[in-house]
Amino acid sequence: MEMSIPEVPQAEKFASDHSIESAFVIGASRAMRGLDRVLRELAGSEMPVLVMAEPGAGKRRTAEYIHRLSERHGRLFLVLTATELTRDACDWDQVRQRFFTAGTIYLDEIGILNLESQRSLLALLGQLDDDVNPPESARLICGTAKDLEVEVREGRFLEELHYQVSRLSLRLPPLRQRKEDIPHLLAFFLQRYAAELHCPVPSLSAETQQLFSEYSWPGNLKELEEAARVIVTMGDEALAMGGLRSLLTKSERHNGRRVSLKEAAKAASREAEKELILRVLTRTRWNRRRAAEELQISYKALLYKLKQIGYGELGGAS
Repeated sequence: MEMSIPEVPQAEKFASDHSIESAFVIGASRAMRGLDRVLRELAGSEMPVLVMAEPGAGKRRTAEYIHRLSERHGRLFLVLTATELTRDACDWDQVRQRFFTAGTIYLDEIGILNLESQRSLLALLGQLDDDVNPPESARLICGTAKDLEVEVREGRFLEELHYQVSRLSLRLPPLRQRKEDIPHLLAFFLQRYAAELHCPVPSLSAETQQLFSEYSWPGNLKELEEAARVIVTMGDEALAMGGLRSLLTKSERHNGRRVSLKEAAKAASREAEKELILRVLTRTRWNRRRAAEELQISYKALLYKLKQIGYGELGGAS
């Protein structure tokens, strides 16, 4: 699949018309255009919503998008995490109070709540239903990467709580199933970080565009966004991609582990060092002692570096 990154004027319009929270619904794919229509319908309801998707696919942004489209958009959008609710010191009275200060509450990764916390949440939702009219308390939107029906069958999730939070459900497609959106999303992320760093928006090479198009993005939007941040922050596409290629390959093997700027910088540095060593060795016809002198390192250090990059057994005159 060929991919063309939108020109900067389009990227500027994209960034000005749409916030980062709604970026996931902007693009060319049929799947997301259809989902956008569904989300607009959900925004008119007061019922709880369960958003199901892989990690990094935009569950929180989906919840915030629904909030901004709803009549509650003038009130707060608050995020609760499952980690916060599973702490021994969790104050459920305080959690209850948040339902009266927010317009929408997004509960991230409800599927990892322990059973005790699930019972507490179920009791709280029951109190809210008994005590107030729905518009007076926050609307609950939950996100999960786990299949809650499986969790219920295996006794790890309360069936009644599942019923309460999944009255309306939707599933977000992973980024690999909507690759038509990658150019638009990438343009947005590049624009965003270029604006933060007060630098020009990078113009990506055809090779980089092809890599981004063919890559499966197991880390979804988070991984794409982080890759864009690395490119802008490092300020040199060739250097950044030298490190990103190896990290993206590693990420694919390890199910979407997020790209780290520090790791990308180290990987890029290693790639640049390897390229320099091989260029000098070629120029000296693989005379390793002369190459070490040109590189201003010891002969022993050069041998060690050659071993690291897989050329330890090669070479001509020493």
